[in-house]
Amino acid sequence: MRLSLSGVSVRIGAVPIVADCDLTVEDGERVGLVGPNGSGKTSLLRTVYRALDPFAGGVALSGADVRTLSQREVARRAALVAQDAAPDFDFTVEEVVAMGRGPWLRSFESATGRGAAPITAALERVRLTDHRARRLSTLSGGERQRALVARALAQESPLLLLDEPTNHLDVHAALELLELVRDLGRATLCVLHDLNLAAAYCDRLYVLHRGRIVADGPPAEVLTPELVQTVFGVTCTHLTHPVTGGLLLAFSPRRAAPVAAFGEEANR
Repeated sequence: MRLSLSGVSVRIGAVPIVADCDLTVEDGERVGLVGPNGSGKTSLLRTVYRALDPFAGGVALSGADVRTLSQREVARRAALVAQDAAPDFDFTVEEVVAMGRGPWLRSFESATGRGAAPITAALERVRLTDHRARRLSTLSGGERQRALVARALAQESPLLLLDEPTNHLDVHAALELLELVRDLGRATLCVLHDLNLAAAYCDRLYVLHRGRIVADGPPAEVLTPELVQTVFGVTCTHLTHPVTGGLLLAFSPRRAAPVAAFGEEANR
């Protein structure tokens, strides 16, 4: 599976959101999409699964323009774990995971029989087999996210799309989830806010700033102190992780003028 965005621009009404974006994800590659709030990350991701139509440019899955594919065909090629993606109704874990079989089922066919094996395999992969009968609302945040990843796995699509999968998760749950995604070996496009997580778990990064891609490449080459200060408005220092040996970023607020001590101004 290869994902390719070429010259993609998105508008909401008359308002430009992203402009002239080129992006690729190769088979088995983990690619991160990072940038400040409002830079257009989620909007760009939404063009892949046809929730938004590009104003210009094109999106291709394995060479096929998504605009020529039905929604079912898109879902067979790309599975989404969206922000706040829990169903409105309180389904069991197994029922939620079974929803991933939808693109492969004929009308009125249930996700049993031949469709049950991918559901079981997905539950085993995320270690939720013992929780299959529990209601989604009774799970912890990390368990709930794993259930939503299991739904995407049951979909058996070669491309995985993740929109802030670690949102609202504690450190342990976030690391556990990204370790799981890394071990899947699937082509993955992941929107992330945490730059250290992006550096640790992504092969390549694209940086969005004011609706445009301003850098792409391996994390250590992309997340330079100069770029981080320009795009995110913070001072960044490169360190080496003492355990993994990988890139570790230390942040501090952009340097400001010294604050006068209490009473100093009055004595001038």
